[in-house]
Amino acid sequence: MKPIGTNQNMDVEKVFHMTGGTGDNSYAKNSSYQKKVSDMVKHITMEALQEVYLALAPKSLGIADLGCSSGSNSLSIIKDIVEAVEAASCKIMIPAPEFRVYLNDLPTNDFNSIFKSLPDFYRDLNKERSDGPPLLFIAGYPGSFYGRLFPNDCLHFVHSSYSLHWLSKVPPSLYDKQGKPINKGSIHISESSPPLVSQAYYAQFQEDFSLFLRSRSEELTTGGRMVLIMLGRIGPDHVDRGNSFYWELLSRSLAILATQGEIEKEDIDSYDVHFYAPTKDEMEAEIRREGSFELERFEMFETEKELYKVSENYGTEVAMTVRAIQESMLSHHFGEGILDALFEIYGRMVEEEMLKEEINPITFVVVLRKL
Repeated sequence: MKPIGTNQNMDVEKVFHMTGGTGDNSYAKNSSYQKKVSDMVKHITMEALQEVYLALAPKSLGIADLGCSSGSNSLSIIKDIVEAVEAASCKIMIPAPEFRVYLNDLPTNDFNSIFKSLPDFYRDLNKERSDGPPLLFIAGYPGSFYGRLFPNDCLHFVHSSYSLHWLSKVPPSLYDKQGKPINKGSIHISESSPPLVSQAYYAQFQEDFSLFLRSRSEELTTGGRMVLIMLGRIGPDHVDRGNSFYWELLSRSLAILATQGEIEKEDIDSYDVHFYAPTKDEMEAEIRREGSFELERFEMFETEKELYKVSENYGTEVAMTVRAIQESMLSHHFGEGILDALFEIYGRMVEEEMLKEEINPITFVVVLRKL
């Protein structure tokens, strides 16, 4: 049965999650792109971690991974963290600390799949260790990172990969006083969107990112670091051939389903993605305004086609990745019966567009130090 209504008042915290489990459509099976980007910037992450450890030398190191999702990516970063800190400990000839690792995501995240994989993770981590296993304590922390999650001053290091471009909610200003959508025919900012649409998204980003910084400033100890990996855009134009173009293609795919009578046009008008790719200037402005952090490093790079596995074709791989991310929201609004047809069309569109011209999303890597 197809749900009815807008997603204006949809509670993102209760609905949005990466597709759980280990099936063909799961995030665990369709997140190799995110893993490859994380590996590409691992040297930045580990350098920031080692700096905070060497500067503060805590006996108990508090680490949070915000937006951990599920699958192997969730735990691989922990192994890297443990090994990097142990290497730093050896260098200054002090015992390695105990590790408190908090895995955070929305309550609908598939935490069970993470917990089920912990025994294998611990076994692999402890292989070939003559000095015994590390003192590692892992906990799940469900909740939105747009607000407080942890006690004061309990963290030394925060890591967040491909999470902060998701807003806390669909911007309310995308609907007029009568509750009618102002961004008809599009699910995100497009060339046909009135100026109020980009303004609504930017205002929501400002509110959310400011709250994120304020919350983490209470939880991080002075001198603590944050490494934030997220999607962004190069210049002031909201419509480009980067991240926004993938949403444009999803809008077009939904429009084709509407012409086929599979969904109603009004259902597209009332569906909006809670996503915003900021510019460097927009991020820096919020960091300055909030005032609790020093911007230590800001890297920007284009992510390329080669980062996908490309076992079939590029369009299919992109479609599977986007499906694993958006399936929960789309099925809640349109009904899950459309998903196979939708992403078959979408994958074909991506492939056709790539033959015309490259689509190159922009990724930011931001390192912040708590003042």
